[in-house]
Amino acid sequence: MAFSRISKLDPPSRGIFRRAAVMLCSLLTSLFLLHCLADRCSSSSTSPSPVRASSGRLIEDLRSLRTKRLAYEWTAGSELTGYGAGRRSSRVLADERTGRGSNSELPEEDEEAFILPPPDLVASRKVSPRFAGKLSPLGEGSKKLPQALIIGVKKGGTRALLEFLRVHPDIRAVGAEPHFFDRNYENGLEWYRELMPKTLEGQITMEKTPSYFVTREAPARISAMSRSTKLIVVVRDPVTRAISDYTQTLSKKPDIPSFESLTFKNRTTGLIDTSWSAIQIGIYAKHLDNWLQYFPMEQILFVSGERLISDPAGELGRVQDFLGLKRIITDKHFYFNQTKGFPCLKKAEGSSKPHCLGKTKGRTHPNIDPEVVQRLRDFYRPFNMKFYQMTGRFFGWDD
Repeated sequence: MAFSRISKLDPPSRGIFRRAAVMLCSLLTSLFLLHCLADRCSSSSTSPSPVRASSGRLIEDLRSLRTKRLAYEWTAGSELTGYGAGRRSSRVLADERTGRGSNSELPEEDEEAFILPPPDLVASRKVSPRFAGKLSPLGEGSKKLPQALIIGVKKGGTRALLEFLRVHPDIRAVGAEPHFFDRNYENGLEWYRELMPKTLEGQITMEKTPSYFVTREAPARISAMSRSTKLIVVVRDPVTRAISDYTQTLSKKPDIPSFESLTFKNRTTGLIDTSWSAIQIGIYAKHLDNWLQYFPMEQILFVSGERLISDPAGELGRVQDFLGLKRIITDKHFYFNQTKGFPCLKKAEGSSKPHCLGKTKGRTHPNIDPEVVQRLRDFYRPFNMKFYQMTGRFFGWDD
């Protein structure tokens, strides 16, 4: 009887055993998974959980896309914002700044080649990467107002000088022309500061806007920012500069009048039209008088545009001395491009490739009547002589 009762209990015992085995396996599996998760978390205590990490990446991606969209709107002429209409696309600008291709080229030195973001975008720190200059290590450095400015002159070689200087590790410069002291002064110094790249202790913040030199209000405004600001002016033979200025305009507006007709108020009398900006910019002594009311000559360095081509290392040496920097940029940084007719960098800042000025540099000048050229040389001669005396340097434009 006892045996038969035990036999009847066997089937239920086996069923309970199976259920217990299944539960035990499930428990072990859960423990194993928990152990794996715990081990993963302990290996990186500061890392977010997989869910949070994915969520964080998604948020960052969305922010990045939004920033890119905003940048595109004010660089590509988006109809949505109406800002920057008719400008080149941000991709074209990015290609020019990053130097795609085997021989990367710099953008044209042109006031219209770059535009600035609206103040509200700058205030919210959504500033285009092309204003960043050299990058400081993450979380290091701070944005400062510039201690040195390249203030002129248009078509003198300011773009070349800026790009050459950016090779120096102690110089951080804005790539675009801010035009703060002539066009955007009402936006305020904080707006201006936000355009600057971050700098570390001992580094110099710079920017270049060639039109400052001929802007009457610029000296007082820069002096109000800082009386110790160092000023750099790249000057060039005013006759050649005027023709180069005209050539640039002609490339954009082929239907403009001839150089000769714009040069004279009256061709018969030979009276030069000094109201034409191409002529007016080259009266360097007149503009310098305005600057000397606010800055001593010791704070102004004049760079020869001609020597910047024939001896770039020599002129860069003078600039580095003026800025109080070690002479790091030397002959080894340059090679002369026979095709273009001017020096190029063997290795540009942030790149291992040669870097030359853009295709728009070295345009072929139109043929100008030699009599007109001589009239211009006669016109500029007394101004040039005064300029030589004021600066204490003979530039040789009247040889």
